[in-house]
Parts: sequence; C-alpha cells; structure tokens
Amino acid sequence: MSKKIYLYGNWKMNNTYSETEKFFEEFEGAYAPFKGDANLEVGIFAPFTSLWPLSQGAKKNGIVFGAQNVYYEPKGAFTGEISIPMLKEYDVTHIILGHSERRHIFGESDELIAKKVKAVLDAGIIPVFCYGETLEERETGNTFTVMERQVRAAIDGLTPAEVKKVIYAYEPVWAIGTGKTATPDQAEEVCGWSRKLIGQPEAVILYGGSVKGSNAKELLSMKDIDGALVGGASLKPGSFLEIYGAYKG
Repeated sequence: MSKKIYLYGNWKMNNTYSETEKFFEEFEGAYAPFKGDANLEVGIFAPFTSLWPLSQGAKKNGIVFGAQNVYYEPKGAFTGEISIPMLKEYDVTHIILGHSERRHIFGESDELIAKKVKAVLDAGIIPVFCYGETLEERETGNTFTVMERQVRAAIDGLTPAEVKKVIYAYEPVWAIGTGKTATPDQAEEVCGWSRKLIGQPEAVILYGGSVKGSNAKELLSMKDIDGALVGGASLKPGSFLEIYGAYKG
C-alpha cells in the first residue's frame, strides 16, 4: 500500500486576492486527475489578504488551507498582528509556524514560536512547524544541535497527543529559494532523526527546500519523508501538482 503524501504549498508574499481567484480557475482542471486520491492531501498557505478567495477555492476542491503565521495572544495592543480568532472565522485548518524567514528576517525566537504552537493547538488548528539549519551551521557540524534546540523548544511543553498533532517540516535554510536541494539521503537522514527525537512514529514529517517535479520522486520515496512543503513551485497549479504526479510516476 502506498503511503500518504502531504503536498503543501507556501505562497509566501505572493498572490493577491485577484491572483488567488485566477489560481483556482486553473487549479480545478490540474487537480482533476488526483482528486479523490486517498493517498494525497493538498494544502495551500496564503497571505492574510488572500485567505477569503483561498478558503472558497479550497473548500470547492476539497483541500486544506491555512495562514503563514499568527500571534499567540487572542487580542490586544499588538499593531500589525493577526490573532487566531481572526483566522478561525475563515475556517483555516492549518497555520505555518517557525518558518526560517520568520526566524531569520523577523527575529522570531524559539520561545515565541513555542507559544504560537501551543496557542494554535489549543484552538484546534494544526501547526505546521518548520525547523532547519543554515549552511554555516551545517558546515560547522552543528546541524543536529541546532535542530534539536528548535524542535525541543516547540514540543517539550506539549502532551504526547499534542506532539502527534503537529506537522513537522524540515527546511534546510540553505535550500530555500536557492535552487539547491538537500540530497534525498541528506533529507531522509534528518527526517528519520526527527522522528526519533519527536518520539511519535506516526508523526507527519515534510521536507521543504526547492522541491519540484524533477526531484520529487526521489525525495518523496524516502521512508521518513511524508510529503513536501513547497515554495516557488506552488504558485502555479501545474508545477505544484506535477510534484505529486512525478512521485506517482
């Protein structure tokens, strides 16, 4: 029996309201060959301003959808932030947390991300928790030290049931948007190590970092890689769904 593949697209700061509507005009046809496949879960994460058309397109096509970030407080004097209750009105099912761009560009700490993970779980939403090392950290032999710190900060305060609900996304910082990709063996090594650290054999662990049709089959065929968190290739329905098509072969 084939394993289930989670194909999640992170649009980052791309696709306006109207561009999101256009995306779904094309998506339905591209998705038709895969719709109803029990071994595929498709999800898309859009900017806040595109969540309404995303919610409509996602519900019509039966895929999951979510936001790319959130703040852990339910309301208050936090100018520019978005709360979980605000997102729940859009019926979001998932929220990306801890993405390397949030960590490295906006300075989000392990402690802040951990608060967000807990708040999202408490609200009944699934966190897609991102972690990964920079090129410097890999080259100096600190890959697993860095990632253990990141992962433990997020899960140490959770119950075993909560730990199991989180979706984990290993994204080596040096492979995000660079065209470089961890080799299948490198990605498998980290995802297998992550599964042991998390302590939940059934945990869902994704790989992210320049995933596309040309490298999807090798990556997704690895035992401990349950799917992909896709950046640039997710902006067009064809290149996005080609990833699963390549895996299915």
